[in-house]
Amino acid sequence: MLPPETELFQFVEDTARRVFALYNFREIRTPILEDAQLFSRSVGEETDIVSKEMFTWEDKARAQSEKSQQLCLRPENTAGVVRAYIEHKLFDKGALQKLYYIGPQFRRERPQKGRYRQFYQIGAEAIGPPSSGSESPLRDAEIIEMLATLLDAVSLSGWELKVNSVGCAQCRPLYLAALREALEKVANTLCVDCQRRAVSNPLRVLDCKVPGDQATIDALPQIADSLDAGCREHFAQVRAILDGSAIRYRVDPRMVRGLDYYTRTTFEFTHGDLGAQNALLGGGRYDGLSEMLDGPPAPGIGFALGLDRFVLALEAAAASRESQDSPAQSAPGLYIAPFGPGTNVEAIALARQIRSQGISVEVGDESFRLKKSLEAADRLGATFVAILGSNEAQQKNAVVIKDLRSGEQFTVPRDQVATALKERR
Repeated sequence: MLPPETELFQFVEDTARRVFALYNFREIRTPILEDAQLFSRSVGEETDIVSKEMFTWEDKARAQSEKSQQLCLRPENTAGVVRAYIEHKLFDKGALQKLYYIGPQFRRERPQKGRYRQFYQIGAEAIGPPSSGSESPLRDAEIIEMLATLLDAVSLSGWELKVNSVGCAQCRPLYLAALREALEKVANTLCVDCQRRAVSNPLRVLDCKVPGDQATIDALPQIADSLDAGCREHFAQVRAILDGSAIRYRVDPRMVRGLDYYTRTTFEFTHGDLGAQNALLGGGRYDGLSEMLDGPPAPGIGFALGLDRFVLALEAAAASRESQDSPAQSAPGLYIAPFGPGTNVEAIALARQIRSQGISVEVGDESFRLKKSLEAADRLGATFVAILGSNEAQQKNAVVIKDLRSGEQFTVPRDQVATALKERR
């Protein structure tokens, strides 16, 4: 990953930090290495993530008193956050924990554009004891509304929000029974993976992306028909809050997401510029995940945003606007061009002074000819050049500045350079 792509990553990360702070989310950093059982217990043995994609190995015991441990590179981060929540007894605080993370995840899959074995995610989780209001549909809607705010903040338009409810531990078994019965009649017409899922984890069939299977899957029973009264009311309240905030969405009865721990609300933001694999980010509620990992009751909801694909969407959106400027593209505000013996000393001193005023500075070298420095400044996209020859360095009280946009050249006192540049931007 190279500039200027890294600048887009930084732009999204910095924007996310600012937006999350407005919603009182704080950062958590979890290990890249985790116990593999953490994900087999939470994400699900039959999910593609665990059964096909996780990087796992045995950490052999070094002494007789030790046991070998199955380790993995984390394939997602919600389970790690919930593990940390339990391990550090954050539930003792009695308050809702609003946590976000930024970092790499790992999955063994065939690399392609936007899908890599090491990929980067931004995610957030709101989790806490039931008394903290963590079960409230307000939390679901707040997370979704925060993401709409983030998309607006990075100037990404043209997205679509899909929402659904996948029920709870009480009503989902009824749906699974109806789904299994329906799949028995059509499973042999589906892809090999779906034939396996029809037996081991039928809900995953709904997440199939094989084009030839879509008509058959569309005819399967819908989970909305099996929701109990509590899940219906919860989903209705989530939708009412989104409507009240003027957040556009579409109910997608097939959207179950790819992880076993989801309950009730699931959601996904998509973008047309990403092609067939058009998901920008997604998430959902996981009310039983803490208990699944031997923790106390701690309802929660969260999301994950794939930075690699998100940046592709930003680049595509910029291209469609016929703009060569990226929202993260940076260039030095000032290029200092020292030339002549001894001018490097003054150049660095001047750069330090200007940077302290919040202006980005690039510095040439006293061995460069002035023409070479001006060409370098132009390639970097600098706005101004401070010409620091021997005479100017000796005076120390004045600096010659050239505005590369207009070609105008002017002299300002050294202690007023930053002010002069800001006034002329």
